[in-house]
Amino acid sequence: MKRTIIDPSELELEDNVVNIKRVTKTVKGGRNMRFSALVVVGDKNGHVGAGVGKAVEIPEAIRKGKEDAIKSLVKVPMDENGSVPHDYTGKFGSASVLIKRAPEGTGIIAGGPARAVLELAGYKNIRTKSLGSNNKQNVVLATIEGLESLKTPEEVAKLRGISVDELNA
Repeated sequence: MKRTIIDPSELELEDNVVNIKRVTKTVKGGRNMRFSALVVVGDKNGHVGAGVGKAVEIPEAIRKGKEDAIKSLVKVPMDENGSVPHDYTGKFGSASVLIKRAPEGTGIIAGGPARAVLELAGYKNIRTKSLGSNNKQNVVLATIEGLESLKTPEEVAKLRGISVDELNA
């Protein structure tokens, strides 16, 4: 799918650290310790992105992760009651995330990593189920891939060459 470039300076972005882990590399002199941070950013209005940062100290890793996430911002579709236009399964690696529409008043029903993405994207009513791998980074990326692949009724009608009214009929 084609990605649209989004200018982050126009958006009020919030960030959420999903995961921090200590990673080691064995070198000649012993072990080299670093930290890896998985960060999700979004404006709660249809824009969301995720990134990973690695550094010797945690705050630096988080900062790098946030910068990486801002570079990968995507626009996601939303319907009038804060849900997705249709059901879809996002896949990344061996992680799959089933994304389902939900009626008004449902709230966000999702596991930890997927919930972080959905909250920062601005969804109010949505159901998800994480299938396959439970690797946090892959679940986050599968959720974003799924949301990015969704099509609005207008896009579907344009592809089929009909009006939205004909599509709903």
